[in-house]
Amino acid sequence: MKLNTAPKFQAQTHGGAPAFPHVTPIQRLRRSVLSCLLWEDSFYEDGKDIAQRIEETAALVSSGDLSALAVEARSGFNLRHVPLLLLSVLAKRGGPIVSATIEKVIQRPDELAEFLTIYWRNGKTPIAKQVKKGLAKAFTKFDAYSLAKYNHDSAIKLRDVLFMVHAKPKDEAQAAIWKQLVEGTLPAPDTWEVALSGGGDKREVFERLIREGALGYLALLRNLRNMANAGVDSSLMRDAILARKGAQRVFPFRYVAAARACPQMEPALDQALSEAISDMRPLPGKTAVLVDVSGSMDSPLSAKSDLKRIDAAAALASIIHGDVRVFTFSNSVVEVPPRRGMAGVDAIIRSQPHGGTALAEAVAAVNREIPHDRLIVITDEQATTGRVPAPVAPHAYMTNVASYKNGVGYGAWTHMDGFSEGVLRWIAEVENDG
Repeated sequence: MKLNTAPKFQAQTHGGAPAFPHVTPIQRLRRSVLSCLLWEDSFYEDGKDIAQRIEETAALVSSGDLSALAVEARSGFNLRHVPLLLLSVLAKRGGPIVSATIEKVIQRPDELAEFLTIYWRNGKTPIAKQVKKGLAKAFTKFDAYSLAKYNHDSAIKLRDVLFMVHAKPKDEAQAAIWKQLVEGTLPAPDTWEVALSGGGDKREVFERLIREGALGYLALLRNLRNMANAGVDSSLMRDAILARKGAQRVFPFRYVAAARACPQMEPALDQALSEAISDMRPLPGKTAVLVDVSGSMDSPLSAKSDLKRIDAAAALASIIHGDVRVFTFSNSVVEVPPRRGMAGVDAIIRSQPHGGTALAEAVAAVNREIPHDRLIVITDEQATTGRVPAPVAPHAYMTNVASYKNGVGYGAWTHMDGFSEGVLRWIAEVENDG
């Protein structure tokens, strides 16, 4: 007698290719977290489903790993909301690690209230002791300016958080600031929003803030077109772009968005983008870079953004130091000029139609035809054809820029996640450290 046995389920990418089957919980969590703009839909998956998977997977990893990833996502990858979701999972476990992690992760005053919103998303409950302790410690990090700047009129206000966690000020000066916060008498912050809402002349407001170093770098990039239209001194704008004050928190693709919005500033933005990792030594030997330009990479990063994952991938590829050859892949493999900065981004995006994800064929072609010491693939890993072959280079990196459940770049590959230039720094550090 023969027994009928059901075939074992083989995990697949959304494109239908075999996914790597042996991925640990922390690896699954990293791939879902480090390229995640929380609750934003992606090409293949619903944002709510991604958030649910993050919660479920986070419950499977150790408190130490969960804490470390929350800190890394906020401090190393400059993500704001998904680290708060990780904190909410960690908070259920209790222990001193909760308060210590909350204090490290929360880096802006509005994140105090945003965390509680996530903490209570399934219904209001008493705040755990270690959560109160961590929020109270985090509260002491902020001065009057930042409290006023981020004191939004939301369902949970900063004064509410202050009362709920019973934070204690560091000194009398901080006690006086908190008293102003409670009474609603904090001095209005000197921001461009406040100045313009008060009727200030747009050109004069922006020029003053730039000269005083009071305009954040992301605000600068986002307002270039407004400033140009208002007649702001172009040399002043250019100098501020090149100064890169506060640029360490800006994703490389933000330069791409700014250049599209304000083309006249592209030369300065091009230089600033290229300097994002200018302190890094060039990668030794020959580097081959494969950039995914498939249809799924052509989807927006968020509902409110006209930037796409292909922009994030192209921006990363355009700032790699060293002897580099760059290829794109979709239905075919195309070599593009290894230009740096904006020219490199444009060359990658325009290189071929955005169709399927023939990742297996692309890796096989580079393995077979291109002399290289290092292979860097930048992709969402949703291969549409057969199993992706192992790399032949001694150094091979699969860089995942999406949050999909399954992927292909494990095993013989060094797998990385995220669209921050931090992934390039990580490659350099790993190779330099041997």
